[in-house]
Amino acid sequence: MDKSTQYKIFNDPIHGFISIPKGTILRLIDHPWVQRLRRIKQMGLGYLVFPAAEHSRFSHAIGAMELAQRILNNLREKDTTISPAEYEGTLIAVLLHDVGHGPLSHTLEHNLIREDFHHEMMTLAIMRELNKQLEGTLDTAIKIFTDQYPKKPFLNQLISSQLDIDRLDYLKRDSFFTGVYEGSVGIERILKTMRVHKGNIVIEKKGIYAIENYILARRLMYMQVYLHKTVLAADKLLRNIFTRVHHLIDRDHELYYPSPALKFFLEQQPSAHKGISKTMIEHFIDLDDNDVFMSIKYWQKSDDPILADLCRRFQARTLFRTTFLKKNKSKKLHHQVRAKTRDYLKSKGLPHDEHAASYYYSFDESYSEAYRYESEGIWILEEKDKAVEFSKAADTKNIIALTQPVVKPYVVHLKAFDVEQ
Repeated sequence: MDKSTQYKIFNDPIHGFISIPKGTILRLIDHPWVQRLRRIKQMGLGYLVFPAAEHSRFSHAIGAMELAQRILNNLREKDTTISPAEYEGTLIAVLLHDVGHGPLSHTLEHNLIREDFHHEMMTLAIMRELNKQLEGTLDTAIKIFTDQYPKKPFLNQLISSQLDIDRLDYLKRDSFFTGVYEGSVGIERILKTMRVHKGNIVIEKKGIYAIENYILARRLMYMQVYLHKTVLAADKLLRNIFTRVHHLIDRDHELYYPSPALKFFLEQQPSAHKGISKTMIEHFIDLDDNDVFMSIKYWQKSDDPILADLCRRFQARTLFRTTFLKKNKSKKLHHQVRAKTRDYLKSKGLPHDEHAASYYYSFDESYSEAYRYESEGIWILEEKDKAVEFSKAADTKNIIALTQPVVKPYVVHLKAFDVEQ
């Protein structure tokens, strides 16, 4: 058989031509639950700040899988034994690692399912359902994904670690589509210098500067993109819309729901405390960004003035403002913001009691951590049989500085007034 017929080709602006092996992997890619990722933005509301950042979780999943292929091929060339089943299982685990994301990625992660929900829980539940449909062909992938494959722990490290495939792809991809080139990562050098040492992923010493660039790129992307002040303001506006919807539902206020799947999560408010039920999965896989956007479009006409106003603001991109604070909020600052907010709402003929005002301002803090070396680190192979943690192998002063978490208090508020600190 002609070898070219064994693959399907995707053309990706980040990694070039990507060869997808036909069989189980292509069946998964074509599955409606994976195709759904085309309708979920990788960067949530980042497109409101960076107009080209419209790329999807699907393109990220395909790109990450391509990096997995390159790494596994490279490790094989360095005499690491990886069986065909392990190879395919790792690719499947990487392909599906984000299949449990809900609308707008992280933005609404805790607004639809209560009690300690995180998207990895839904990812695993969906993988297990897919495994049933494909008659157990995902067994190895699930073991690798859940770190229950003790034979070769490095396979899970490729999926979840301080230097995993997920981060390598999204940093490069998000940097490209936002135009923030300071976040670009030298992926090829990192891939080529990866190897397995005593069952774990390490980086050869010649790749040490590429790792330093990778850590710095993470810091810069968080500061310039993921925690951009307008992104923070947009996220808060969207969450407040859903907080208001929950408030109205609790008071039996009649709302129109253009999305049955979204209606289920808003009215039933399911909990993840006892796990993910089959009913939750069935409704979750019907959810994507369109459900949220369509609902907000309709809710502009709501008879609730607060919900209608918040939705009109979102549709017209009349967002709140984020003001970073020199120190944590004080009672005086909180009183100032609340009073100015209520005065503004009153001037516009909107409800302006304390509860109503709470939808128009919020105090919070941003948190970013470029590299966590104390609990889980990146290891550098300095000698034939000796690997050391990255901060001890590199210029310690520079690296330790990058490992310090950056915490910045801020207030999100109406643009109609300035915050006096």
